[in-house]
Amino acid sequence: MDRYSIIQNKNQREIVLLKSFPCIWNRCSFCDYTLDNSDSEEEINRINYEVLKNITGKYRVLEVINSGSCFELPIGTLEKIRDIIRKKKIEKLFLESHWCYRNRLDEMRDFFKIPIIFKIGVETFDYNFRNNVLIKNAKFYRPEEVREYFDSPCLMVGIKGQTKEMIENDIETLLKYFSYGTINIFTPNSSKLERDDELVDWFKRKYSYLDDNPNIEILYNNTDFGVGD
Repeated sequence: MDRYSIIQNKNQREIVLLKSFPCIWNRCSFCDYTLDNSDSEEEINRINYEVLKNITGKYRVLEVINSGSCFELPIGTLEKIRDIIRKKKIEKLFLESHWCYRNRLDEMRDFFKIPIIFKIGVETFDYNFRNNVLIKNAKFYRPEEVREYFDSPCLMVGIKGQTKEMIENDIETLLKYFSYGTINIFTPNSSKLERDDELVDWFKRKYSYLDDNPNIEILYNNTDFGVGD
């Protein structure tokens, strides 16, 4: 498992994939990342402390991800991240959170005391597909509701059942309402969802221009950030 990497093209930053307590929701139909979680705070901190030693502050920007939300990281790990931010003079932090924590984001801002770009796994702005197929439990209706709390939605493309029209609306919404965004091409995993290769090929042809957008990152493989397995 690769847990540290350097992103050198768009939004240059260091990134770490940390262990955490189990995801508070843990029912998304497409996700098997939660297999990386643990109930042992000692184990989580032991692994995370070793990973965090890699951070150099090279770009003064750090992204911290885990199999869930930043609120599921133990306090020991959070304090270690804060110490490193101070010592390495980190000036900007990327974190990710589930919709259910939307009213607690300021807790992280107050804790770290540097600007935070908050990501959220929206997957799609289509309410029915998001909640009844992907089982996200993110029950908002308008992109403005998301923008009120989060800076950077993460979308998913290439799941059987999605349509071109759905994806077109998702991309249009992302570009209209948000300054940052990540688009994940679905990689088959141990879940029951299937990849739609025809839809993926169509997306790559139609939206290749997004590769030149400095604030839209496309993960053609789920390890394109250099972390994961």
